Amino acid sequence: MRAPLFWSGEAKGRDAVHMLQLALAPVSWVYAAAAAGRRRWTVPTRAAAPVICVGNLTLGGAGKTPVARAVRAVLGAGAHVLLRGYGGREKGPLNVAADADFRDVGDEALLHARDGPTWIARDRVAGAKAAIAAGARVIVMDDGFQNPTLVKDLALVVVDARAGVGNRKVFPAGPLRERLADGLARADAFVLMGEGEAPDWAAATGKPLLRAHLAPLAAPPAGPLIAFAGIARPEKFFDGLRGAGGEIAEAIPYTDHHPFDEGELRWLATLAAERGATLVATEKDCARLAPAWRGRITAFKVAAHFEDEAALAALLAKAVR
Repeated sequence: MRAPLFWSGEAKGRDAVHMLQLALAPVSWVYAAAAAGRRRWTVPTRAAAPVICVGNLTLGGAGKTPVARAVRAVLGAGAHVLLRGYGGREKGPLNVAADADFRDVGDEALLHARDGPTWIARDRVAGAKAAIAAGARVIVMDDGFQNPTLVKDLALVVVDARAGVGNRKVFPAGPLRERLADGLARADAFVLMGEGEAPDWAAATGKPLLRAHLAPLAAPPAGPLIAFAGIARPEKFFDGLRGAGGEIAEAIPYTDHHPFDEGELRWLATLAAERGATLVATEKDCARLAPAWRGRITAFKVAAHFEDEAALAALLAKAVR
């Protein structure tokens, strides 16, 4: 889905939008109450290894996966990633092969599997147990901050500096996955992604705030580009590509986790040929391409870079101890 404009608060002055928010408010109350009730009545399980959770407060687009990959890199050998496998057919626990079909395990799991041992499991406790049995010394959860079944030794909450928490309302009236106060109370530290002022609500908690940004691993292809992205905030990809010197002839957004079919890819290839341009997409989008197309589309790869790497290492070391 694409986030509606009123989630950001930018359209709050329009009467129709205001009425829509009011109409959605009761559903938001039910959603928030259900999330709080699940946490209240669930007895979390402590795994036999430390659990580092990289999550967020809102629906998608904050940068959890790049941060989780960076966290695993700091922790080194023995760190296994655990995630739900959103969009995949497998329920797990399953050790993800780097060449697995994204329709089975989800696109994010394939990115992690390229870095090291990765597990998908709808049941996070079962997934953690499987990873530990296979030699995991520490579990890095990509998402799952709102999942109460596992005890988190460190909960890192990722926040997009530009989007923040939007209009501060719970889904579907806003982008929040739970009441803001509930999420802030459980977070151990915040990772602010991108350029922007630190939000007042994060500073008020007194908890550590780390700054990070996405940096390209290589320069974009030279010449005109047809850029497309099926992620939560495609504009972040387009802005990053331009910021790295990319010459975008056409920017085409799709919905998050969009499965590209043959017809769409042929249309994109025709458009690129007409413009004399190169097709470029995110690494996550390229994980959802059929094998025959992967060599025809350039993946613009980025990584999360922390301004204070020592502060991140100290937080992780404390949690692992």
